[in-house]
Amino acid sequence: MKIKILFDNKRINNTFFHGWGVSYLIEDTILFDTGEKSSYLFNNMVRMDVNVDSIKTVVISHDHFDHTGGLWGLLQERPGLDLYICFGLSRAFRDKARSYRCNIIEVNSFTQIANNIYTTGQIKGMCGPYYIAEQALVLETEKGLTIITGCAHPGIIKIVEHIMNHKNGKIHLVMGGFHLIDESIRKIKEINNKLRELGVQYIGPAHCTGEAATIIFKESYRENFIDIKVGHTIEV
Repeated sequence: MKIKILFDNKRINNTFFHGWGVSYLIEDTILFDTGEKSSYLFNNMVRMDVNVDSIKTVVISHDHFDHTGGLWGLLQERPGLDLYICFGLSRAFRDKARSYRCNIIEVNSFTQIANNIYTTGQIKGMCGPYYIAEQALVLETEKGLTIITGCAHPGIIKIVEHIMNHKNGKIHLVMGGFHLIDESIRKIKEINNKLRELGVQYIGPAHCTGEAATIIFKESYRENFIDIKVGHTIEV
């Protein structure tokens, strides 16, 4: 499967927009999160030869602006999309989404959304003092499982272990935001070591992972470290 990096905080060159948030396109048909703004998303789609009409499904990890900002422009261009959201997302978000005539699918548990592609369903997490509902994406290929996270507010270890309780097989890649930007070096090293223990073969930290954590992962995984940048296509 191919994953196109449509939005993140690094880019391969200055023809792409980058910023705070993520948007990853799987097999040109399933979009995981939508970045900050639809104008950024559409520019990067054009640069990567993505046809908006080919997108059939959107999965929103959680309802923070940097993951949903591009959604509304996309829904305007592509009415009737399947939109997978956590059961616990706000009523305001759901009401706004309904106004765009999309097919809203609220998921609470591990769910298949396409051939060999799954959502973890809603996993409980915290963002500061507040509860947050978040889901991650799972791709099953001959190489193993690829796990794609938005911010991993529930904790990247908790997400990986949740997936291992539902799917057998080795973990080929974990990529996306890990939300370690404010964690201590000691805690980050513990997380890195635990991911190693869980058998994660490749790592692609991005977005809110933080510079210190990214350096630790890069030093640990070496040639198995994947640098996530807007404009890249990753094959898993």
